[in-house]
Amino acid sequence: MKIAIVGTGYVGLVTGTCFAEIGVSVICVDTNSEKIEALKKGVIPIYESGLEEMVNRNVKAGRLHFTTSLESCLNEVDVVFSAVGTPPDEDGSADLSYVLEVARTIGRNMQKYILVVTKSTVPVGTAKKVRAAIQEELDKRGVSIQFDVASNPEFLKEGNAINDFMSPDRVVVGVESERAKKLMSKLYKPFLLNNFRVIFMDIPSAEMTKYAANSMLATRISFMNDIANLCELVGADVNMVRSGIGSDTRIGRKFLYPGIGYGGSCFPKDVKALIKTAEQNGYQMRVLHAVEEVNELQKSILFDKLCKHFNNELKGKTIALWGLAFKPETDDMREAPSLVLIDKLLKAGCKVRAYDSAAMDECRRRIGESIYYAKDMYDAVLDADALMLVTEWKEFRLPSWAVIKKTMEKPVVLDGRNIYDKKEMEEQGFTYHCIGH
Repeated sequence: MKIAIVGTGYVGLVTGTCFAEIGVSVICVDTNSEKIEALKKGVIPIYESGLEEMVNRNVKAGRLHFTTSLESCLNEVDVVFSAVGTPPDEDGSADLSYVLEVARTIGRNMQKYILVVTKSTVPVGTAKKVRAAIQEELDKRGVSIQFDVASNPEFLKEGNAINDFMSPDRVVVGVESERAKKLMSKLYKPFLLNNFRVIFMDIPSAEMTKYAANSMLATRISFMNDIANLCELVGADVNMVRSGIGSDTRIGRKFLYPGIGYGGSCFPKDVKALIKTAEQNGYQMRVLHAVEEVNELQKSILFDKLCKHFNNELKGKTIALWGLAFKPETDDMREAPSLVLIDKLLKAGCKVRAYDSAAMDECRRRIGESIYYAKDMYDAVLDADALMLVTEWKEFRLPSWAVIKKTMEKPVVLDGRNIYDKKEMEEQGFTYHCIGH
């Protein structure tokens, strides 16, 4: 079977590489010629554990190819996955211009039946627009060629994307014909052999499933952050509360961790897009409005705690940040809480010393040289008046606190992810602040 993946961003590159890994012949397409040339040389544009080795292995095996021209390979393939970006517009709605341009390119150049599958996260109703765009181009050409559209939203967690693709909780596929269902069943057959669930449904339901899933997870995060903030006021321990409610099988333990807010490429964008979709249909997503509000406030909570500790006298203080990426195992800083913190610290007159296991270059690209980029976690805390843990990378879990205490100007730790033990920190002479205690 031969497929094309349009877009070599996070979703497209992981999807194409993983399909190649199970034996599918894959052509990855992107209009960015520099990116394509780099990929041909084995240079990966994103940080994802295991991806570089898998790309190089499948290129060498002849199953994975890269090109800038969809036109050149379109009629060699059975299925085209559209995995291009859908960035948010100013009003929060998803920008479908790239998705529709892919559709128009297909319509202008297809010579035979093709199944066009939207992999990007798109609002309900996008498949209809894709179908209309393809049909419009076919009508302009005066030809009649059958084609199908489908929806196959991704559920990949950054930092664990390969495992998520190869061992999925479920695969959601929206189709509108038996021919499309047979093609998608054939493509996902290797997963069915391992008893993974491929859930077929209508296309609007598949499109909605992606937004509903991410919005539900975002809701759990904001709910626990709200509870954590109340715990501090009433003298409760949010970790005990989390353990208590997570033991209820109706609730479960996942995504009940308090912290400094969610970020990344999915949750913020998808919550906004679902709110906008509701507005366009005359409905208000009241819960999601609250989810957004709580999340934005939570991104400032460590700064607020810092202000309280130093009685709002922050000018000239040196603050160390451990972590810049929005989560561990990625270099992604889109909507990262660290960006809010850095902005507030700099405006307050602080000097910022930061270290991250993967996102240093990405941070430099975003904010330049406005902060000091430390050589390692210990360099970051040199002469610092306070340390803020922002991203819970594994290397931060068991540092040498004795060394750190000697290195810091003041032994103050603000733990934005609750990974340290308050009693142990205080026994080692640190003033310790966390979330929900």
